[in-house]
Amino acid sequence: MNIVQKVLIYFLMYVLVSLANTLFAQSKEDIDWKKDLSIYKSSLEEKHINLYHSITEEEFAKDWNRIYDSVAVLNDFDITVRLMRLTRRINDGHTAVSLRNVPLHRFPFEVEYIDNHWRVVKASKAHEDLLKFTLAGIDGVPIEKIASKVAKVAQFVENEYSQVIRTGSYMNISELLFALGIIQNQQKAVFTFVDPNNKEVKLTLEALDEAVYNKTTDFVHVSGGVPEITKPKNAKFPYLWYVPIEGTKAVYINFESYPTFEEMQGFGEELVGYISANQIKQVVIDMRHNGGGDLYVGVVLAYALNLADSIDWENGVFVLTSNRTFSAGTSNAALFKQLLNAKIVGQPTGSNPNGYQDMDSFMLPGSKLTITYSKRLFRLSNQENTALQPDMVINQQEQHFMEGTDTVLKQLIERL
Repeated sequence: MNIVQKVLIYFLMYVLVSLANTLFAQSKEDIDWKKDLSIYKSSLEEKHINLYHSITEEEFAKDWNRIYDSVAVLNDFDITVRLMRLTRRINDGHTAVSLRNVPLHRFPFEVEYIDNHWRVVKASKAHEDLLKFTLAGIDGVPIEKIASKVAKVAQFVENEYSQVIRTGSYMNISELLFALGIIQNQQKAVFTFVDPNNKEVKLTLEALDEAVYNKTTDFVHVSGGVPEITKPKNAKFPYLWYVPIEGTKAVYINFESYPTFEEMQGFGEELVGYISANQIKQVVIDMRHNGGGDLYVGVVLAYALNLADSIDWENGVFVLTSNRTFSAGTSNAALFKQLLNAKIVGQPTGSNPNGYQDMDSFMLPGSKLTITYSKRLFRLSNQENTALQPDMVINQQEQHFMEGTDTVLKQLIERL
């Protein structure tokens, strides 16, 4: 093979790789971005209860104009990322650019920040050996730099705690990593992990279409629990159930999401009947994975529990929270502290009990981006601009994570 043939082959390879990246990316479609951007700005100004509570109107307009004037030279996803960055400056966890209608690709694992490490907590079955590994870098970029870049555009962030949670949830989106200059190829990247024995592992992973990613059951998760609590097999709701805590006079209520008002009434009546029949003294309400819903439905649970006279109302009610507790989950935890004299246990919440909430949304007609915004201002705490803080701080410990033990439940049950 002569030099001319080699050059021709390399050139063709370059063209093919470039074409693949272009096809894989969200290409420049016939979207009237200037119209979308105008609707974005005018609709937020009209619908948000107080759009300029943290950023001045002049600052917002300056950044908005930069995007507006650059649409001709940016691809669709780059415009979306710039809009995400601007929306973050509104400083409102319920005002965001949702990517729900954007065709995305995700690498086949998820991470959480546990004990100062980005730990793999979910992976495809083909890569389940990665579970509990630490993500150290992507395409040679250190994880600290990656997290810093992603954190600046991650949406639904209300405080420093939800910023960590959202950063982890955006860290496997290939289009975002590419737009931020972290990876060079949207189809695949080289990931550096560190195993529990502190051995470095490098692995090339391909991104999956998000539609496939969300529908597949071909994933495994890190599980954690305690032997004293077993989820009932006949629970009416997978996100709302209760069981006794073995070896105690306590009941554990898993409250991850919200049923209807009427369904919560029925659940509360059944729960109080169980508490009274078994003379339960202590109640543990686990809201660590409660991302929000209708806070007034949560108040129905408080009303029902208040009818149970056997409970130790001075020292026997505990509400578990985490950095994932958000929106109505945070509001209900704050209300339970007041209405049920509950002690908050675990981590600070990912949203603030005082703040702009009650989310609504509208869609941009060209890009189909969903823009969310706040309609109300709630004040449920004496502390301004901060998360609901625990009375008893308990974080997941690395050793317990490796063992599959829930540190928060373990330590709380030991004190019951």
